[in-house]
Amino acid sequence: MSPISLVFQLLSCFIFLFSVATSQSILLPTDPLVHLSSVDPVSYNYPVIGIVSHPGDGASGRLSNATNVSYIAASYVKFVEAAGARVVPIVYNEPEETLLEKLRLVNGVLFTGGSAKTGPYFERIKKVFQIVLDRNDAGEHFPLLAICLGFELVTKAVSKDNNILERFSAQNQASILQFVDNAATNISIFQRFSPQLIEKLSTDCLAMQNHVSGISPQRLQTNDALSKFFRILTTTPDKNGKIYVSSVQAYNYPVTALQWHPEKNVFEWGVSAIPHSEDAVLVSQYVGNYFISEARKSSTRPSTKKVLDNLIYNYAPRFSGAIGRGFDEVYIFQ
Repeated sequence: MSPISLVFQLLSCFIFLFSVATSQSILLPTDPLVHLSSVDPVSYNYPVIGIVSHPGDGASGRLSNATNVSYIAASYVKFVEAAGARVVPIVYNEPEETLLEKLRLVNGVLFTGGSAKTGPYFERIKKVFQIVLDRNDAGEHFPLLAICLGFELVTKAVSKDNNILERFSAQNQASILQFVDNAATNISIFQRFSPQLIEKLSTDCLAMQNHVSGISPQRLQTNDALSKFFRILTTTPDKNGKIYVSSVQAYNYPVTALQWHPEKNVFEWGVSAIPHSEDAVLVSQYVGNYFISEARKSSTRPSTKKVLDNLIYNYAPRFSGAIGRGFDEVYIFQ
């Protein structure tokens, strides 16, 4: 083949390839067909969660024994942040006007675990719980996630019975979750879980328990106020085989209460019973993602400056894991 023929053939090939490439539509990143098409205009992508502090320092007085001190375990903060939200601490013994102002800045509330079942703390939890219900009744989607002690105090508040709780042996225990029916996994906090992970929750100890109080299915179902307010999602046996309610969801409010600790699987390391397997971590992540997805439905659009002035970033966590079993880090307020 002559050099001229070779050049002509290469030129013809190039023209063919160019014509094929230019005959197809190429969508650039700025093309309106390919950006913002999947954004939900109703979803709020800057959600803020109010976490109510608990009396004490979280370390049996070894970090602070001041009478007015309260704390939030950092694991709850990280749990919320990992799902795409920020945190405003709701310090339980602040003046009521401060409490109300902070609640106007948030798109949902989290009640933590702990031990204070009576006194000013319980009264403040009841106050915040009523505000959650009132805001939902007024038309705002305003979710609450109540964990462990939070579960117990909401149970007391709904039933209006301070003696409703029973004794169980479930301290430092990883456990299964027994699902009451299949429908519970489709309309609740478990709706994002795969069937395989639901099955593993039923057979593997992926839920961390740490409580001595709770409520049995029989007592919840026979209490008129509780049975009308909450649907039982899961139950769990304690160390003696005694069955307690471990997960509930309100029928008419975005209120979920868990007797177990989804935040610990990812962010707490001081107790060997806490499950840290990949499946256990997935459980925590799905719970957090569900809760924050509910907060994104809130219509509250707070002032950016007021949010920044009140975020938990204005405080520094304290490392507490080296002084004994308990939380790895805590935020202290006094």
